[in-house]
Amino acid sequence: MEKGRNMEPYEKAEVSIVKKYRNEIWIPFISAVKKYRLIEEGDKIAVCISGGKDSTLMAKCIQRLQKYSDFPFSAEYIVMDPGYSEANRKRIEANSNALHLPVRIFNTNIFEITEKADRSPCYLCAKMRRGCLYKHACELGCNKIALGHHLDDVIETTLMSMLYSAEIRTMMPKLHSAHYGGMELIRPLYLVHESDIISWGKFNGLQFLRCACQFTENCSDGLKESKRQKMKQLIAELKQENPDVDKNIFHSTENVNLDTVVAYKKNGIFHSFLDNYAK
Repeated sequence: MEKGRNMEPYEKAEVSIVKKYRNEIWIPFISAVKKYRLIEEGDKIAVCISGGKDSTLMAKCIQRLQKYSDFPFSAEYIVMDPGYSEANRKRIEANSNALHLPVRIFNTNIFEITEKADRSPCYLCAKMRRGCLYKHACELGCNKIALGHHLDDVIETTLMSMLYSAEIRTMMPKLHSAHYGGMELIRPLYLVHESDIISWGKFNGLQFLRCACQFTENCSDGLKESKRQKMKQLIAELKQENPDVDKNIFHSTENVNLDTVVAYKKNGIFHSFLDNYAK
């Protein structure tokens, strides 16, 4: 890059990841990739871009890593159009062009199907999206799909499982597909905070899609808050007293002491503390 030359938007967005947001985004991204062995030599990754802030940043991070990695891997940058409005479709295309993301867009009729669902349309939509992404990734010869879940998603999911499902379960950094043999799902932004993603987007003057489905577009601000939004508010309140609350929730899933757990499941098998309780 020539010294003193004004950077193009895609250059500014990419350079800001490794310079201005090095500590907030790039180092946590690289840490997750290494710590959880998310991207390895010879991988072909389907980088799934929804048009939102998280997946867009993830795509730029992986693109940067591709250029300067000391091990070879390849990536396909894919966008699934579940039935976006024309305006939302154009926004995704414009952002991809501005950021020099070589996206492949494929169409589905998921929104049309979920509109007719009597119950849990959001759950059905998410399940169908995931299935379509896996299928398309397989067709492209990929062995992994990358999704843009971030650290706050992980923390909120952990709390939601305890408060609403009576179980301790977290969002894993990677997992094997149950239905597509040899395929893995990875989450490269696993250690990146949402607030830093938002800051990166604002710094680069980017505007993203949110959910973009008809249900969201037709919602009013007065509708009942989602469970995840309630978790965000709860964590924010607790952090006023203890700024490390979110970090503590996250690290609690890494520091499970089975000697102090009444019962747990492993590979679907129930285990009780009584199994090894000495009389």
